[in-house]
Amino acid sequence: MDKTVDRQTGATPKAVVDVPRTLSETLFGAEGGKVVPELGEYFIANKGAMGDASEDDMNRLLTAIKLAAKVVHREISKAGLADILGAAGAENVQGEQQQKLDVFANNKFIQALCNREVVCGICSEEDDDFIPVNPNSKFVLLMDPLDGSSNIDVNVSVGTIFSIFKRVTPVGTPVKLEDFLQKGNKQLCAGYVLYGSSTMLVCTWGQGVHGFTLDPSLGTFYLSHPHLSFPKAPAGAPPAGRVYSVNEGNWKAFPEGIKRFIEWGQEESEQENRPYTLRYIGSLVSDFHRNLLQGGIYLYPPTKKDPNGKLRLLYECNPMAFIAEQAGGLASDGFQRIMDVQPTQLHQRVPIFTGSAHMVEHAKSFMGKYSPEYDSTKPKA
Repeated sequence: MDKTVDRQTGATPKAVVDVPRTLSETLFGAEGGKVVPELGEYFIANKGAMGDASEDDMNRLLTAIKLAAKVVHREISKAGLADILGAAGAENVQGEQQQKLDVFANNKFIQALCNREVVCGICSEEDDDFIPVNPNSKFVLLMDPLDGSSNIDVNVSVGTIFSIFKRVTPVGTPVKLEDFLQKGNKQLCAGYVLYGSSTMLVCTWGQGVHGFTLDPSLGTFYLSHPHLSFPKAPAGAPPAGRVYSVNEGNWKAFPEGIKRFIEWGQEESEQENRPYTLRYIGSLVSDFHRNLLQGGIYLYPPTKKDPNGKLRLLYECNPMAFIAEQAGGLASDGFQRIMDVQPTQLHQRVPIFTGSAHMVEHAKSFMGKYSPEYDSTKPKA
């Protein structure tokens, strides 16, 4: 083995060992290192960026979400040992088979939010109607308590998605339907919790996207991924991002525009960083999170069977659209911005194309050229 010799002394220097920082050093600082803030501390430090949400209100609301997320994380980590796997034997309002963890997560989030009385109303994908809570609160929360829950039985990552609005009816009065049926561009805060190899809470309140990872030994979410954004290529380089996430098993039912987009994405082009590569988990949170970190597009297009798509506007598409745009990406139904769609019912479905901006723009272009009949902004003939 070659040894490096100091040119001045002729001595062989001691090997420099790169000692990994311990968890406590990472979180609490070592040798003057910067301390990593936890979620509550980060909100307090950035209270001026919260718009209509006061520091105390948002902190209490996020505390309730954190608590429920930690309880769900605990149950998911015991899946296979505790009796929490499989179907619950009931269907939700969309006619979908509820999993035991769907019911558990829904109950825990509702319980945490109701006990703290931090919202005037809650609307969940799992329930038929909204739930009135504290009429003196000024916020409503909409959620998908456990996205991708059918993956639990095969030990695949799942997630929770949430969206927070300021109510439109007067504070002190009972919450009403119109408090929930707001366009996504009115969101104050949106986020998701990813239960995977680690549990991470990713959220935005309109000032960028930030990720907080749970330290299960301390029960605390620490800032681990500040200022998340979709990868961008240097000037003159091919566009960053070449992953597309879609269930190609529905190929025959896809609109012509989506078929053409996928075929175009599979063609070779160094200038466009193609061919694209398919990665599909079947959990919106997992697929979106991977594409956020690596660059890519998630597609759930309209089909012949489901011309309005399958994902819910209020519980899934709006919050993910808010996060995508704050991370430098886009979210569209193929023709218009997701957050400009006016909701007309609580469980409304829409198609969604979200991810790296250039990939979403290409998908929209193909939809406009080959499948204009799916454009909901134009009156039907």
